[in-house]
This record gives sequence, structure tokens and C-alpha cells, in this order.
Amino acid sequence: MDNPDICPAYYHDASADESIKATEATISHIQSIDPKGRLIAPIITPRFAPTCSFESMAGLGRLAASFNPPLHIQTHLSENKKEIALVKELFPQSSSYTQVYDGSCLLTPRTILAHAVHLSPEERVLIRSRGSKISHCPASNTAIGSGLCSVRTLLDDGLTVGLGTDVSAGYSSSILVAVRQACLVSRLVTYASSDESRHANLSAEDALYLATRGGAQVVDMADKIGGFDIGMFWDAQLIELGPGVNTDPDGDPREADQQITSNVDIFGWESWEERIAKWVWNGDDRNVKAVWVNGRLVHTRK
Repeated sequence: MDNPDICPAYYHDASADESIKATEATISHIQSIDPKGRLIAPIITPRFAPTCSFESMAGLGRLAASFNPPLHIQTHLSENKKEIALVKELFPQSSSYTQVYDGSCLLTPRTILAHAVHLSPEERVLIRSRGSKISHCPASNTAIGSGLCSVRTLLDDGLTVGLGTDVSAGYSSSILVAVRQACLVSRLVTYASSDESRHANLSAEDALYLATRGGAQVVDMADKIGGFDIGMFWDAQLIELGPGVNTDPDGDPREADQQITSNVDIFGWESWEERIAKWVWNGDDRNVKAVWVNGRLVHTRK
């Protein structure tokens, strides 16, 4: 960030050159910790267009492209309408907010664009043509009243979408909370558009997909994470539901295990889909019995 007119004096780089040099140093530090990028990898992060000069964004774009493979890029796009108006004022030579990033070589197949709430059809076409991806941050968008992102429209237009938390504006780092919020926001999109077909609605299954396989696609790791296919990393949670019973949906209920502390009651008649929906809407960290990252057990509780 090197725009002194937007950034506080204590919170911006002195120049575009200083910003690039600081980014290079950060990349070197991260790669010294994990040279192969198995668990942590650097990502180029221009805060968003209003805080950056065109020179700094273009320099970051060239820096990302200088690596093999190119580094990932993340930034914000079209989160609220006042932001869009500000970008138009700061970059009058660009036809749209998205075009600012495209013109500075930041719109690439390895770019993650957070929010993307108010995209024009032309911007959606441009993003798809560049292969960039979108991180939908419903809790953040709702918390600051920035607007309702029509995820279904993005998906229908062929864009790759995953879920994000953006806790600086939101209130939780839990991706499960983001799943709930994605479902709720989609219902408001339907209401706001008077779309009686409810096409915009996201089901619990839709939102869980965005949180897992969708997110993996956004970070170009769909062959490694997000699912349980053979050869993927064993990234998993063991979820326990209750108090309640744990039988086949057609079986006779057994006495509930009262030792389980949970918001999610299971009575025995639920299908697996219904149990998952109960966890999505009522579950929390108390249901997490174990967590594995790349096959290593990193959390367990009795």
C-alpha cells in the first residue's frame, strides 16, 4: 500500500519500490521456512486498488509472474458501491474496477478476488476469460452492509467460487459460520430480486461444496485438498453429533449418550443429509473430536 491519500501515515509504504522490496523479502522468508510450499506459501497481496498506486500494482503483478509457477495473488474487488465509485475516481483511465487489476497484470489464473459483490456482466466475462477466482465472504459483507453477492449468478456465468471469512470485517474465522451465512445471504438475494423460482438459494450441500472443493479450486489445489479422493492430503475433521441417538434412520432409537456436549440433537429418524444439515445450522467446535492436517493429527478431544 503506497497511496498516502487513502492510507494512514503509520500504515503505508513510502513508495512503490519500497513496497516491492518488502514483498520480495517476505517471499524469501516464507520460502526459507517451507521451500516446497507444502503447508505455507507466499501470496502477493495488494490491499485493494484504492490503497495502491498503479505502479505498485503493476510491479507486484510482474513480481508474481517472475516465479515458476507464478505466485498466487489475492486482493479485494467490488465489495461495496462507494468503493467502486472511489476506484473510478482514482483510476479514470480504466473502464471498470476489474479492468484496473487486468491493466496492472494482477488478473491471472492464480488470482483470488475477495467479495466481488457488485460485478457487471462485462466484469464477470473478463474475470472468467483470465481464469481468476472469487472468494465469497458472506459474513463480512453482511457485517458491514456492503451488499448481497449473488453466488448463483457467478456460478452460472462459469466463475470458480469458494468461501472466505475475511475476519477483519466479519466476526468469525470459522468456515462453518461462512457456510451458514452463504445460505442465508442467498435467500436474501432471492427475496431482493423477487425471484419466485428461488434459483439463487444455496442449500447446505451447495455451501459445504463451496467451503471444501470450491475453496480448493480457488487456491489451485483441487487435486490435493477439499475431498477424500485417493492421493489427496488427509485433511479431515471427525465430527460427533449428540446428545441423542446414533442409529440407522430406520432403526429403533437407543438411549442417548448424555456424555456428549453438543448443540446438535440426533433422534434416530434423521437421514444422513438431515444430520449434516443439523450440524451446519447448529454445530460448533464442541462437535469436533479430531482434526488431521496432511495426515497428521493436530487436535483431539475426549
